[in-house]
Amino acid sequence: MAVEQAMPIEFSEHAAAQVKKLISEEENPNLKLRVYVTGGGCSGFQYGFTFEEQINAGDMQIDKDGVTLVVDPMSLQYLVGGVVDYEEGLQGSRFFVNNPNATTTCGCGSSFSI
Repeated sequence: MAVEQAMPIEFSEHAAAQVKKLISEEENPNLKLRVYVTGGGCSGFQYGFTFEEQINAGDMQIDKDGVTLVVDPMSLQYLVGGVVDYEEGLQGSRFFVNNPNATTTCGCGSSFSI
């Protein structure tokens, strides 16, 4: 019996469903959602999301409901304990990270500091 290992970052069912929908629209089943962290933004670091086919050496991948989330090792250190999610609201729809490590975030929710 295999023991399921806890992942350092979660990929919500809602986000996975949206990724599946977007991949279906693109008609490219090889696409994966990549989440990454870069310097910049109004709070010091900034989240980024992109679709790509490639998985690089050292990338962590989380498979959920037939789709894959990919995170590079440098970004992962800032995302441990976080949840990649998706929301639709008055300001539009977006992927976001609910990150318990962020000490401050900006109003748009796409940048943070630790």
